[in-house]
Formats: sequence, structure tokens, C-alpha cells
Amino acid sequence: MARILAVDPGEVRVGVAISDPTGTIARPLLVLKHISRREDALRILDLASKHDVARIIVGIALNEEGKVGSQARVGLRLADVLRTEGDLPVLTWDESGSTQAAQRNRGRDPMLDARAAAFFLQEYLDAQKD
Repeated sequence: MARILAVDPGEVRVGVAISDPTGTIARPLLVLKHISRREDALRILDLASKHDVARIIVGIALNEEGKVGSQARVGLRLADVLRTEGDLPVLTWDESGSTQAAQRNRGRDPMLDARAAAFFLQEYLDAQKD
């Protein structure tokens, strides 16, 4: 298995996490300042290239009913641009609650968005083992 990159898109910041080469463990990588959907996608694709990534997972926050709302559409649109601009497989994953889980027991955390991405990436990796 190769590395997987996870992206937690936001209107201000974009959290990025990466798996180890075996696809077992996720870790926060960095937080990007949101510029525009296309610019964010190009920077994400550059990171994917530099880290020899085989797949990108974009987090989408489904609403309480498990449906796509405005926040999830942000992730879906970014996933579409990543597919258009790059040649890697791009999947989406429900990342609802990942920011809250990453925030537990922490004060101000400049890596919060990257930790949120690592949280849902770990969920994805664990689900692939079942």
C-alpha cells in the first residue's frame, strides 16, 4: 500500500494529514491557508507528488441527518477540482465530528485542522482493514 493524503477543507484553513507508507497510521502534516479552491487543489496535488501519495481522501461534513449540506459541498467541490487538475484517485469520507475529536483536551492549536484530517484518515485506514 502507498501513502494516502487526507484533506479537511475549510473556509479559512485546510488541514492536511498523511498516512505512513503501509497505510496503517495517520499523522497530521500541515495546515494550509485557504486561498481559492483551485489554488488549494494545486498546493494539495503538489504535496501529494512530493510525498509519493497514491490517493487523496477529502473530508465532507454531513449534516445531522447524514445528508450533504453547505459544509459538505465545500469538500465535494474541492474533490472535483482535485480530480480535474490531477491524476490521482480522489475519494470523499464523512469527517463529521473530526474537528471536535481533535480539539479535545487542547487549548489553541495551530495544527487543529491537520489533526482533524488525521483523525478521519485514521478512521478510513481502519475501515479498509475490515
